[in-house]
Amino acid sequence: MEKKFIGAGLLSGLVAGIVAFIFARLFIEPLVVEAIDYEEGRSHAEEMLAGEHGGHEHGEIFSRSIQENVGAGIGTIVFAVCMGAFFAVAFTVLWAYLGRRHPATDPRLAAVALGAIGFVAVFAVPFFAYPANPPAVGDDDTIGARSAAFLTITILSVVFAVVAVVLALWLRPRLGGLVAGVLGALAYLVAVSVTIMLLPEFHEVPGPLSDATGQIAFPGFPGDVIGDYRVYAIANQLIMWTVLTVVFALLLGRLMRSGSDESPDAHVAQVDA
Repeated sequence: MEKKFIGAGLLSGLVAGIVAFIFARLFIEPLVVEAIDYEEGRSHAEEMLAGEHGGHEHGEIFSRSIQENVGAGIGTIVFAVCMGAFFAVAFTVLWAYLGRRHPATDPRLAAVALGAIGFVAVFAVPFFAYPANPPAVGDDDTIGARSAAFLTITILSVVFAVVAVVLALWLRPRLGGLVAGVLGALAYLVAVSVTIMLLPEFHEVPGPLSDATGQIAFPGFPGDVIGDYRVYAIANQLIMWTVLTVVFALLLGRLMRSGSDESPDAHVAQVDA
């Protein structure tokens, strides 16, 4: 059964990745184009102010068409498939406990709860700490520090989520499911809040470019592009996690009643094995 869970996770991730890429191609890619145009315009303005007339041309290894269609598509789908695999592994571990201790639990509800936890821990909290930015936003000198900080909050958020779930399951027989869930969520929120407070902040949105006289030679990065980009980034991830979870839950329902004469207890035994 574990292999079937993994297969369901991979298939769910594939479907989610395709849907997420279509959404990103329609709504996010135009904003990326705007950001790239701004970056090129600003670079030209900086060269003019520095007296470097004529500029520097940098040939692209891959055209924008290849980048926005093939590159972005492969990247999005591979990421979603990986998330689907991790989701399936996490569900297998969770169901090994719930199926044995609480056999009346609907596995589809467990998958939905796991999907919500995954969205919050893997995306929402890291995004809140370090929101996604379009191209041209960010200082090249801080790429390493920003990447390390983002990776740190992501890993710790997932670890804290696992601890919170374990805590809630441990408290459930003593305090009831609702109270245990609330306490686990509060513990998670406290842990991630303290972590975010300890991590560095980065404010790197380009402001207006001024010449020697103080006149604005080129405007700052458009705030509406940043706002729209972040809103669509949230929507894109919400769509991906929703599709992944729903497809997995549907496949899970089929798996639990598919083609064998095994009882639910036998399924639980296989997961425990």
